[in-house]
Amino acid sequence: MSPEPRLALSRPVADTVRKTTCYMCACRCGIDVHLKDGKIRYIEGNRDHPVNRGVLCAKGSAGIMQHYAPARLQGPMRRTGPRGSGTFEPISWEEALGLAAEWMGDIRRADPKKLAFFTGRDQSQALTSFWAQQFGTPNYAAHGGFCSVNMAAAGIMTIGGAFWEFGAPDWDRTKLFVLFGVAEDHDSNPLKIGISKLKDRGARFVSVNPVRTGYSSIADNWIGIRPGTDGLLILSVVYELLKARKIDVDYLVRYSNAAWLVIDAPGTAEHGLFARDREGKALVWETVTERAVAYDAKGASAALSGRFDLGDGRFAVPSFQLLAETYLDERYSPENVAPETGVSADTIRGLAAEIARVAFEEEIFVHQPWTDVRGERHSGFTGRPVSFHAMRGISAHSNGFQTARALHLLQVLIGAVDCPGGFRFEPPYPKPIEAHPRPHGKSEHFGSSQPLAGPHLGFPRGPEDLLVDAQGKPTRLDKAFSWDAPISAHGLMHMVIANAHAGDPYPIDVLFLYMANMAWNSSMNTGAVIRMLEEKDEATGEYRIPKIIVSDAYSSEMVAYADLVLPDTTYLERHDCISMLDRPISEPDAVQDAIRWPVLEPDRDVRGFQSVLLDLGARLRLPGFVDSRGVPLYRDYADYIVRHERRPGIGPLAGFRGSDGDRTGRGASNPNQLDRYIENGAFFVHHIPPEGRFFKHANQAYQDFAVRMGFFDTPQPVTFQLYNETLQKFRLSAEGIREPVAPETHRARILASFDPLPVWYRPLEEAAIDRDAFPFHAITQRPAAMYHSWGSMNAWLRQIHTSNPLYVPGGICDSLGLEDGDWAWVISPHGRIKVEVARMEAVNGSTVWTWNAIGKRKGAWRLDADAPEARKGFLLNHLIHELLPPKGDGLRWSNSDPVTGQAAWYDLRVRIEKAEPGEMTEPQFTPVAAPAGGAPTELRYGQEWSE
Repeated sequence: MSPEPRLALSRPVADTVRKTTCYMCACRCGIDVHLKDGKIRYIEGNRDHPVNRGVLCAKGSAGIMQHYAPARLQGPMRRTGPRGSGTFEPISWEEALGLAAEWMGDIRRADPKKLAFFTGRDQSQALTSFWAQQFGTPNYAAHGGFCSVNMAAAGIMTIGGAFWEFGAPDWDRTKLFVLFGVAEDHDSNPLKIGISKLKDRGARFVSVNPVRTGYSSIADNWIGIRPGTDGLLILSVVYELLKARKIDVDYLVRYSNAAWLVIDAPGTAEHGLFARDREGKALVWETVTERAVAYDAKGASAALSGRFDLGDGRFAVPSFQLLAETYLDERYSPENVAPETGVSADTIRGLAAEIARVAFEEEIFVHQPWTDVRGERHSGFTGRPVSFHAMRGISAHSNGFQTARALHLLQVLIGAVDCPGGFRFEPPYPKPIEAHPRPHGKSEHFGSSQPLAGPHLGFPRGPEDLLVDAQGKPTRLDKAFSWDAPISAHGLMHMVIANAHAGDPYPIDVLFLYMANMAWNSSMNTGAVIRMLEEKDEATGEYRIPKIIVSDAYSSEMVAYADLVLPDTTYLERHDCISMLDRPISEPDAVQDAIRWPVLEPDRDVRGFQSVLLDLGARLRLPGFVDSRGVPLYRDYADYIVRHERRPGIGPLAGFRGSDGDRTGRGASNPNQLDRYIENGAFFVHHIPPEGRFFKHANQAYQDFAVRMGFFDTPQPVTFQLYNETLQKFRLSAEGIREPVAPETHRARILASFDPLPVWYRPLEEAAIDRDAFPFHAITQRPAAMYHSWGSMNAWLRQIHTSNPLYVPGGICDSLGLEDGDWAWVISPHGRIKVEVARMEAVNGSTVWTWNAIGKRKGAWRLDADAPEARKGFLLNHLIHELLPPKGDGLRWSNSDPVTGQAAWYDLRVRIEKAEPGEMTEPQFTPVAAPAGGAPTELRYGQEWSE
């Protein structure tokens, strides 16, 4: 063997090392980019970075090939052929921006709602949402509606924060970690680091997931649950804890609304709402003086059970009594839930017993004096060392909102939220619901050439905040915040194309998409969505969606359907802001944010989308983007990051503020701020004082710290909402006894799903079909080596996954006579696909699954038409409809959670039939022409691609 490769590797690999932030997934690790002769030679983890501590995964290392991908777009383009053909002509940036501004300007002057602006895996939502607000359209949202809005909304509405970006397990202290439904790519490096700490300390790791891959494969215990039943399992654990009286009563009384009095007056508009004093404070029953007092009355001893006369003709009961009566019902016993969940009663009892044992027999105590928001001094922090984490596995079901609420209920009952060893909040959370805006987008909120009256997304406090007109018709294209999906805090991106095509609730003129592959793996019912994008109005001959503008860095399937393409840079060629206003990288003990910056200059005629958006804002003369003379306020996105302020002294970045860069959180803009970030490794860290690091929801030191940082202008403590009054308001409207009254068509749906206490109901599609005819669940997971479609075209990562079989449990294989490599038809109530089969034993026995986003359309991503991803890769999306099956009443609801509108990707039921062997999966689509050119015949680092 020649020694040359070894010698070559021993030489320095770089002239320069530049530190920035990875974007190969949403983890946002710190990276060191090694450059030599103006090209990337190597990417490694930044060992000083607080997120990954130098750890880097396959995706992060493969960022080289993401940057040099043949699929990169080369310059602005205008469509010349039919939509979907992928045929374009190159145009100049001036022509492209002029055309976009002309299209959008006409809309803004005539009817701003006819622009629909939706973004995918965008990490600059603080900017994109502000731009849409200033444009004046109500139609804006990002990807959360088909990703994790159930998780975010349930967490914020229950405890003031949620999993992942809003909090994390206390990896250094937890003794029992329970993971629900997290795919192995998600938050991968921090999770790997955290799990390794558990393993080093001998802590127990339990995984609840239908599939045992990735994290689940190294769990001490794997619970192979049936999809969509996690909430039932959790509530059965709650049943066991209540039955054994293994709950933290003191914690409940101090920090939750367990003692708040709920009015007991059936048939009235107050029934199920909290009793309040004249100042609007919730009341509790004080057991010593035997009278109702404000929940925060100093020294009050609050009752958790009983029925009390409020002295004004009304009676009320503590919410904990309602909770206990609900979950001590035998329907939640392990024996009764075992058949539905596929988890044995002994396993459920064992999980509950282990949670109780660790929480109460292995209690820990951190000696650190602190003062709570009521002025009471404590000698330290008591810890219940049980922590939980969850994500899309429980979120992407039509019962996912209530399931996530159930998990937070479980955490609070054992006293394990923001304590040592439990789940811990990450700044700027926790925030009470009162600290969040209400959604804006009613007809009075927008008008010709006017900004929207406030932010698009938020949290309704009741039906009065819905975005509907006087007739109850939705004012948003996606029907977010309407009676269809009242608390859709992230919008319903998966419904945008279908609704625009149908003109329901109204037609639009321009669809503006950024980093959203809505013509392929980010759509339900993919084949029909393609037809919607291609279909023309018979009367006019024009496309049903008249104009589509797409910005992306790569030639995705969606790019082929654009009328105008605004090419983005790669993540190594632009500025980005991982902002405290958006999705920061904070840890439980510290405020953290970060930037990306151009470690290389583009070698193509491309521009960073954020700077392009600022340019369009200036051309359209949007307030906040130009001054009174129409002069642009910002040169580019870097300038915006430094100088933009939401409130005086509050900008996108928390670090190095003030004219001298010596202020943190609040402070004047610093012209050298980005340079200071770059010098610091492209991130910023500011530690929370020791006395403020736990019980942030009720810790005066943390609340004062949050005010100094600018998270709030006044302290905003959080009372955990186990019983949710907002949901009860919707139920009263659905009963027809509270204004505004819900439409008759929506009442049964709201009554079934808006329970003020967490509830489990069968996923809606599953409940609507013949389960015997479609006996199996079908779900997807993302592999550790991929992150959506832009990672699965990466040349290095393709060597790990180039196609995706359907993994089928051994029992199903035996019953159908299937073996590895056989082909099968997978059939849903909506469609059928033909795929290759692989046998697998480590999966729930009624569940089949595959990897997500590997299958490609021929011609897209500049892959060869015969690439394995196009021949043998496939999507389950073809089997999933964006609408639920018809009920016979003439209505078809979106295939979503009825509370939040989250896309119910994981509710799919199928049957399987053995098929004749094949060479390609079905369905196959006509190849698209790649706007970036034909597929290269040879792909080699350091050389131009050969045609």
